[in-house]
Amino acid sequence: METDPVSFSWARDWYVDRRILVVGGSSGIGAAIARGFVAAGAQVLVTGVSDDDIKDLSSDPRLSRATAFPLDIRDEASVEARIGALDDLDCLVNCAGIIRRGDELDPAVFAQVVEINLTGTMRCCAAARPALARSPSAAILNMASMLSYFGGGLVPGYAASKGGIAQLTKSLAIAYASEEIRVNAVAPGWIATPLTRELRDDPDRSRTILERTPMRRWGQPDDVASAALFLCSPAAAFITAAIVNVDGGYSAM
Repeated sequence: METDPVSFSWARDWYVDRRILVVGGSSGIGAAIARGFVAAGAQVLVTGVSDDDIKDLSSDPRLSRATAFPLDIRDEASVEARIGALDDLDCLVNCAGIIRRGDELDPAVFAQVVEINLTGTMRCCAAARPALARSPSAAILNMASMLSYFGGGLVPGYAASKGGIAQLTKSLAIAYASEEIRVNAVAPGWIATPLTRELRDDPDRSRTILERTPMRRWGQPDDVASAALFLCSPAAAFITAAIVNVDGGYSAM
């Protein structure tokens, strides 16, 4: 079951003319979050892995209104040149990530996954910090996961990186608090994106997931986007170091 698209009109008073950077915002959950900020009236910057990712955004009614550029978050010099050079920024959302099911048992692939998902997030946070410190209402939102809490036999790199994201979020919330930069994370459960299509198309595996999910449906990217817009807003002004589950109750079972 899919939910109706979210208009995000409730966030317009908060985000009109706010400057938002969504790293990894060209697809999946990141794209939904970027669309939400655009719909709320923000000035949105979006990064993708390649020029092709960026070109694809021109056909999206909302994302075509964002400013997009390619960024390899493994490259510290590129991250500093693109993000560190920003004069002003109100929110940074880190959504870039990869998963390599099965292959992550190879230490070399494990290291690649951690390099992008965890170290890449840290690079972006560090590069954005000076611009965020100049904002009167600054926030960072990181992308955790249910695998921040649970093991994953086929995805040890992904699980380790997402466990690290949870602790990185708490640590930076402490480190950046003196500059009034809040740092939180969302931990999505089973969300209907291209990465989970194989699972959703398998009746047995989908049924197993839904039977454990109290709300008995797959999450939609907009479910995560709504939580993201709240956590980055002044409505969450006294919330930092939080990991907010967006999982339909999956983690409670």
